[in-house]
Amino acid sequence: MNMRRTGVLIAVLAVLGIGAYLVWSNFFSKPQQAAPQILLGDGVKGPKGMAWIPGGEFLMGSDHQKAQANEQPTHKVKVSGFWMDTTHVTNDQFAQFVKETNYKTTAEKIPDWETIRVQLPPGTPKPPASVFVPGAMVFVGTKAKVNLNDYSQWWAYVPGASWKHPTGPQSNIDGKGNHPVVQISYEDALAYAKWAGKRLPTEAEWEYAARGGLNQATYVWGDQLEQEGKLPANIWDVKKQAFPVVSPKAGGATGTSAAGTFPQNGYGLFDMTGNAWQWVADWYRADYFVLQAKEYGNNVIDNPKGPTGSYDPDDYGVPPNAPKRVIRGGSFLCNEDYCQSYRPSARRGADPFSPMSHLGFRLAKDAQGDSVTR
Repeated sequence: MNMRRTGVLIAVLAVLGIGAYLVWSNFFSKPQQAAPQILLGDGVKGPKGMAWIPGGEFLMGSDHQKAQANEQPTHKVKVSGFWMDTTHVTNDQFAQFVKETNYKTTAEKIPDWETIRVQLPPGTPKPPASVFVPGAMVFVGTKAKVNLNDYSQWWAYVPGASWKHPTGPQSNIDGKGNHPVVQISYEDALAYAKWAGKRLPTEAEWEYAARGGLNQATYVWGDQLEQEGKLPANIWDVKKQAFPVVSPKAGGATGTSAAGTFPQNGYGLFDMTGNAWQWVADWYRADYFVLQAKEYGNNVIDNPKGPTGSYDPDDYGVPPNAPKRVIRGGSFLCNEDYCQSYRPSARRGADPFSPMSHLGFRLAKDAQGDSVTR
């Protein structure tokens, strides 16, 4: 599933007729992964709403049969201990940030041509001003089964869509204050992180935390997709409804669920997979794990910070070096037939200026100090 072009890119392609849419001190000093324990901050000993992720070594990536090429090969990584939000940043939390700062998100502003141009084939002419309207990408679904090779059939750029109106101007977040905030760009996540005195986790930190102490498990809860006949995450249930069909009787998941609805992992983190994709700090390279393995071999890589730039040759119509940041965790749209990104090793690249109705974030914090971003 490649949903990494900006909404205006899609509008541009339409205009041009080109095609589809586009403890505490003691605990800190003794990193460990085996037999993890849940250690939550209370505002005195550690930041409130965050869980302590003990440092340690792990195998990053996956050689499982479900793994994609960009998740391979596995390689040894070590991360230092850090704090991580127990849930996605919620609508209520983001609303408080906006109230105090008067921040305007990417989706609420007129799109910037320079950030769109780099996602288009070289030489693409600038479209008329009428194309540039505030809005964002929204999952709209289909009325019947379709060929899953063309995601433009179930995604659309919707003017007026934003974090307050996730699926368009007629929608709202009333009664959903504890749901993950979505329609958030990478730049929006950085702005919130600065205000909160936190930072986005690195890709290595995110995967280590998501695994919750389970070594190379297929899912964050173990090796079986279902537990007691139920899906333990907010993902699309293809047994109830074919993806991406939506109707009054549809059983597929078409929206976020409240943070903390499903069981926490070994470190006390909720919804590390499913519900909404999560931005992480790193640039995205499809071949990054291959490069890491070639450079370090069987040696342990200490706190990797990601590549220095982007590279994705698989996103049709987008230049391979177009800016992309890593997103992790999958969303309520992922399913066994199409997107199996509710696995801790699954990774994608996304345009940092393209908010979407299934994309949010959670933050991390260093054990000491208030490092915000890099």
